Formats: sequence, structure tokens, C-alpha cells
Amino acid sequence: MIKRIEHGVFYKNGALVEADPSLSASARKLTMAYSILEKHNTSGNMERLKIKFDAMASHDITYVGIIQTARASGLKEFPLSYVLTNCHNSLCAVGGTINEDDHVFGLSAAKKYGGEFVPAHQSVIHQYMRERYAGCGKMILASDSHTRYGALGTLSVGEGGGELSKQLLGRTWDLAYPQVVAVCLKGKPQPGVGPQDVALALIGATFADGFVKNKILEFVGDGIKHLGMDYRNGIDVMTTETSCLSSVWMTDETVKEFLTKHGRVNEYKPLAPQDGAYYDSAVEIDLSKVEPMIALPFHPSNVYTIADLKANAADILASVDKATAEQFELPKGTPTLLSKLTSDGIRVDQGVIAGCSGGLYQNLCRAAEILKNTSVGVDEFWLSVYPSSTPIMLALIRNGALADLTSAGASIRSAFCGPCFGAGDVPANGALSIRHSTRNFPNREGSKPGNGQISYVALMDARSIAATAKNHGLLTAATELDKIPAEPETDDYIYDPTPYQSRVYHGFGKADPSQPLVFGPNIADWPEMPAMPEDLELEIASAIYDDVTTTDELIPSGETSSYRSNPMKLAEFALSRKDPGYVTRAKRIHAEGLASAVFAVKPGDGSAREQAASCQRVLGAAANIACEYATKRYRSNLVNWGMIPFICENGKEIGFATGDRVFIPGVRAYLEGDGEEIAAILTRDNVKKEIILKTPGMTREERDIVLAGCLINYYKNQK
Repeated sequence: MIKRIEHGVFYKNGALVEADPSLSASARKLTMAYSILEKHNTSGNMERLKIKFDAMASHDITYVGIIQTARASGLKEFPLSYVLTNCHNSLCAVGGTINEDDHVFGLSAAKKYGGEFVPAHQSVIHQYMRERYAGCGKMILASDSHTRYGALGTLSVGEGGGELSKQLLGRTWDLAYPQVVAVCLKGKPQPGVGPQDVALALIGATFADGFVKNKILEFVGDGIKHLGMDYRNGIDVMTTETSCLSSVWMTDETVKEFLTKHGRVNEYKPLAPQDGAYYDSAVEIDLSKVEPMIALPFHPSNVYTIADLKANAADILASVDKATAEQFELPKGTPTLLSKLTSDGIRVDQGVIAGCSGGLYQNLCRAAEILKNTSVGVDEFWLSVYPSSTPIMLALIRNGALADLTSAGASIRSAFCGPCFGAGDVPANGALSIRHSTRNFPNREGSKPGNGQISYVALMDARSIAATAKNHGLLTAATELDKIPAEPETDDYIYDPTPYQSRVYHGFGKADPSQPLVFGPNIADWPEMPAMPEDLELEIASAIYDDVTTTDELIPSGETSSYRSNPMKLAEFALSRKDPGYVTRAKRIHAEGLASAVFAVKPGDGSAREQAASCQRVLGAAANIACEYATKRYRSNLVNWGMIPFICENGKEIGFATGDRVFIPGVRAYLEGDGEEIAAILTRDNVKKEIILKTPGMTREERDIVLAGCLINYYKNQK
């Protein structure tokens, strides 16, 4: 099904062949990624990229903070197309008026600075950008980790808000030239196998050991021609969960047809690697051998074939229960995943098809075909469906698919990202939910293990979710059905932009400085943050020894999202589901005149949300210490909020603990120079020990931002 090639290869005559390393330097320039990056690079040096993007996007959890940061740094007008969508806090269900206050602020900012404002329930962020902005050879930046438009030939990146603020201020996205990995697709998927199945297989094969971490995936091969546009988009958006940096695909007539339907055929051009292109490594996927997959709690990489799970259910479910017990302190009698195993098979309580990965036209058409003239049943199991945009909703109404889903008992919802981050369709305690969405991290579905609640989310493809719904919640792969819907290589989708024409505010190039920004009572400016002192004394406020720590654990998603526009109020939730004592300790450390730090083995997997760093900063943090960082975007967030991203390779052996003191003499002089390691003194129980902290690859600008105390201070100092 999947083969990894862990050395360099050439792409010649449509196939991957052994590479001569001596020719790699010139052959790297023959990839699609190189040509796109070169076009957008402003540094003149392809080894040290300084990228300017064609367009940007943010949603209503992130755009207030981004605009506030840029505004504090001198913003006068949006210099590029900037789309503000409202797909995360759109239910306006928590916190009184504060969610809608953010939306009103967003519209006022679009009018004042010249932006594009997409009201709530119109589209999820990534579907809107596919429909309206993605094009061949373009680059798009968005403040959401699942920013992936590679199947449309767009090299796109999800980053924290600081990186978007830089673009609004005419600055650049800076990085060393990344490695590029070929993902070669062969064959044709069997009926009943969908894009989520292919994506989960890829994630399962690459995530755990960081095989593609911070690298660009370049999709090539004859298998692409057998995939419709929605199928490609569905695979592409999930590449975020491999921990890659970005992705781009070969383009063809299918892409041209999509752009033509969306009134943008002028943005089509054929993209393909030149013959002899060099890749640092590769992954080969035989699409014909991919089976229906399932990612069990609590990570998209915890992947099994559904067939294997059903054949070994007791052992596999027991292993997940064991890991759950080790991760959470749950009360005795908490429902287990193994309790879902019955004499008939595995029983599921809920199905959800939603968001930028699940709520696509073809996914919902296939689900409707499976459920037509049947019923999801009248027992515990229930099914929710979220088309990802109003044009998709309109097309599904017109072709009858929504009628078939509704008649079968599915609940039809508006475009909303909530099921992906814990603000919609929260399952019952002990329930098992199967979802065609992006993530199944702990608490991501909205449960609160710290309060004795837990539910379990498994990721699956819409086709197998529909098959399970047809069997009233008995876990079923779509390939088990007697009649399996065929997968079209082209689609009958008719794009009608009327909903957008009726509701979206298009203000790019029409900035009006006289327009006031409208502030609700929860919208607050960033507090003052101090510059880096000459010497730094840290106290460890939390020590986390999980193999990977997600941004959801650093700052929870769900109802806390309502407070994202108030830095100090949001900070009260920092690490609340991972280490409930963290905020109290951080405040005490700050009151004593010290700076705090968090130690974690590998923090920052998951969301791009900058608040995972800014919440620590406003509570007085000045650094994080890690064995490694899970993603570039999380490390960038630390830097942009004035925190040193220290690496301590032997951190687990040192055994950092809450209450440890770390004194770093001469830290300011160190950052003013170009050294990559510094000696520090660890004090524990009055015993002192020298340790080495490192900052590999820290650029001059990154050092200057941290010296200034944060990105806002850095720009103020330049005036």
C-alpha cells in the first residue's frame, strides 16, 4: 500500500529512480516547489527564503489578534488580499455578545483597511479559499494549520498570527530552503475507498518518526489522473497531520475544469516537475491497495485498517484504553472504548461529516447514495452533516442529495468548523464518535477529562461513516456494502456564487481610513511585554513528559475560543486541561520578579494558534525548553511573542521539574551575537548543575524580535 524511500531520488519519465547525489544541487531546482518558492522569494538567496504571499486568510478565532498586532505596529492598509472568514465562533453560543462582537470588529476592519469579509455560516475558511483564491503557482498564508491548497497548484502555509501580521506590515515569511519529498501516486482507488482513507494511510506511515516533518510534499504520478478534484483536496488538507510544511500537486485538466467552473480559468497553468527533478526522499502509494482506514483516539496517526480493527477488536481497543488510562486521571468506572465491542461488532454512537476535509461535494454525494431510501435508525446512533460552503449546500439541494440525507435521518447543518475543534456535536460521556474531520486529539471533540468526562473520536472517511449509519451504528467499511457507489474521476458539481454575491463584503483596494474600528467589551489590546534582560532567571512552571504535546493541550479549543480577543482572559485557560495548576504558578513566579518557562519533550503539534505561545507570554514566560519542537509554526509563535525557543537535547535525562530554577547569565549578549548554545545553571533543592541550552537556526531577525520582547515591540523600535 505505502512504501517509503528514505534517500534521494530523481523523477524521470513519470517514475522515481535512483539518484546520483552529486547531481542533486542543480536537480533540486527542477521541482514544482522550487519554481513557486523562487517566484515568491525576495531575498535573492534560495537557501534563505524571504517569502511574500499572494493572499491571506484568517477566521474568527484569529483575525482580531492579528489585526490588533499589526495595528499596534503601524498598520494603515491591507497590502494584499486578506480574507476574514467566520467559521469557528459562528454559533455565538458562549460568553454573551463577545463572539458576534468579534464579527462586527472584523467587518469594520475590512472596511477600514480594505479586506474581504465572509459572514458566519457562508463557508469554512479553506473551502472559501479553494473556491475563490487558490490557483496554479500561487502562495497563500492563513492562520490555520490545515491551510493546504496544493491540489490546486498552490503552495500554502498555516502559521501563527504573528507571521500574518508581518505580511500586513510588508515584511516576509523567512525560512531556510526546506527539503522536498515526492509522494508518488499509482493506480486507482477501489470503490468505497475515499480521500480520508488515503490520507490516514499516509499519516500513519510518516508521522511518528517525523519522516516528512517541516518538509514540502510534492504529489506526482499517474494515479493523480484517476482522482476527482474533491478527492485530491480531501487528501491534501490532511497532509497537515503528517507534520509537513506544505504541499503541491501536479495539475491537469481536472484542475482546469475546477477553476473554469469557479470563473478563474486564467489562474490555471500546468504544473509538473521537470524531468530529472531531485527529491530528498519519497513515498509511493498504490491507491488500488488502500483499504478503508480508521484513526483511533487520540491522534490521526493511530491508524488501522477497519478490517484489521474488526478482526482484532478486543486487543486493539484494550490497548487504546490502556493508553487513555495512562494519559488521563479518570474516575473509577469511566466508560471504556472496549465497552463498545458487542457480540455484533463495534457499536458507534455518533457520526459527523464536516469541515474542510469532510464536507465536500463528492463526499456528501457518496454518503447520500449509500443512505438513500434507508434510515440511520431510532436508537443511540445519530449523524450530522455540514456542507463546507453555501455553494456546495446549494448544489446538494439542487441534486437531491440533501433530501436523501435528511430523509435518512441525518441532521443538516451550516458551514462550520466546530466539530473539528470541540464547539459542535460534543458526544456524550463514554460515546464513540466517527468523524470525517481533521483531528481526534484529546478534548478536541469538546469533552473535559479533568471534570470526569471523556468521549472517543475516531477519524474515518464519509463513505464508511455512511455505511456505518446505514447499519444503525455498527462499524462498517464502505467496501463491505453490497452496492458500492462508483467514484467519479470528474464531477457534476455546478458552482453557483450567488450566496457569496449576496453576503460577502469585498473591500480589497477600497480601504477607508475614516471608518472606525468597532470594539466589543471583550476586545482588548495586548499588554505591555518587557524586553529581554541582560541575565535571565527562569522557573519551570510546568514540566510535560508526553511524547508529543499538542497546542490543544497548551491552550484548549472549544468554548475557550470565545475569549481569543482578550489576551489576559484567555490566558486563564492556559494548560488548564493538562496542568490545572500552571496559571497559578506562572502568576506567582511573575509576582516574584522571575520569568516562567514550560518544559515539554516535543510541544506544538496541531493547530497554528498563536495563543499557545501568547498566553504563556502574558503570564510572564520568557522561554520554553524542549527536546525538539513539533512544528515550525509553534516555534515561530514563541519567537514572535518574545520567548526563546530553547532546545535541551538531554532534557528527559535532566528531568526538568516544576519549581526548578534555570539561570542564564549574559542571555542578552548571547542573542545579540550569533552563537547557537549557551551555558545555564539549573538549581534544584539548592543543588546547582550546569546545563547547555541551544537555539539552532535562530536568525538575526528572530533574535532581534526576542530581544525587543515581542513582534509588536520590534516594529515599534524601528519607527
